[in-house]
Amino acid sequence: MSVAEEVLLDRVSGAERLPQANAVLKYIVPTDDKPHSYMYDPPPGIPKISATYEDRGTIIRSLRPIAPRLSLDVEGFRLVSHRSAVRDFYSEDEVRDTHYVEVASLLAEETGATRVHVFDHTVRRRLDDVGGNSGRPRREPVPRVHVDYTLKSGPQRVRDLLADEASSLLQRRFSVINVWRPIRGPLEDAPLALCDARSVATEDLVASDLLYKDRTGETYNVRYNPAHRWFYAPRMTRDEVLLFRCYDSMSDGRARFVPHAAFEDPTASKTAIPRESIELRALVFY
Repeated sequence: MSVAEEVLLDRVSGAERLPQANAVLKYIVPTDDKPHSYMYDPPPGIPKISATYEDRGTIIRSLRPIAPRLSLDVEGFRLVSHRSAVRDFYSEDEVRDTHYVEVASLLAEETGATRVHVFDHTVRRRLDDVGGNSGRPRREPVPRVHVDYTLKSGPQRVRDLLADEASSLLQRRFSVINVWRPIRGPLEDAPLALCDARSVATEDLVASDLLYKDRTGETYNVRYNPAHRWFYAPRMTRDEVLLFRCYDSMSDGRARFVPHAAFEDPTASKTAIPRESIELRALVFY
C-alpha cells in the first residue's frame, strides 16, 4: 500500500478499513495518434472508435465509511443524500423543469457557487423495455475509464452555451460538475467507479476527439497507472447522488479531473436489478 493510500485510509477512524471489490476496468492502450470517436455513423470502412482498450484488474473500495470526509476540492467527489421531486426520470420535460432546478440548488449549496448552469442530462439503462422507452435509443453504462472534459473543452463549453457572457465568465474560476443518481435502487448492477484525483498524473490523461457532424469535442481517455485509487458507493438508492468534478479552471492543487467508469461488481447479488441511472452536467461559477 502506498503512503498516499495509507493517508487516505487513515481518515477512517480507528482500525476500520474500507470494504472492497476486485473488479476490471477498461483503460486505453496508448498510441502515437490522437484517438477519436464518431458520434454518428462514420463513412464506410472507417471504425467508429479508433482507440483500443485493455482490461486491468483493479481494487475498488467502498467510499461509504469515509463519505462525510470526502471533498470536491481534495478527492474530487462526494456522496450526498438528496431526494428529488421528480416522479418520472424518463420524462424530458419533468427532468428539465424540476430536476435541473433541484440540481442547481444542490450544487450552489455544496460548492458555494454564485451561479450554476445545468446544461444537459443523460439517462442510461441496461434494458430496452423500461418505463415505456423501448422505442427510444438506449444508452448503456460506459465501462471505459474517461473524463468528460479537458483543458480545451471545459472552457469551450462555456463559449458554446453562454456565448454572450463567455469572455467575462472565463475570467472567473469555474468547474464542470456531474451529478449522478440511480433511477432505481439499491443499485448493484454496473455501479459507477470514481478515481481519487490526487492519484491521477497529467500523463495519464489522453486527449481524444469526439467527432460530430457539425463540431469536434474533446474528452480524456485514461491510460493505466497502478497508483490510481478507485472508489464507489455500494447499493446506492434513488435518494442519493454522486457529485464529481470533470473540470476545474484552477491549477492550484485542487482536484480538476476525476476519471470514472461503470464496472461489474463481483459482490453484487445474482438477482440485481438492471441499472437505470441519470446524470446531469453543470457549469459552476464561483
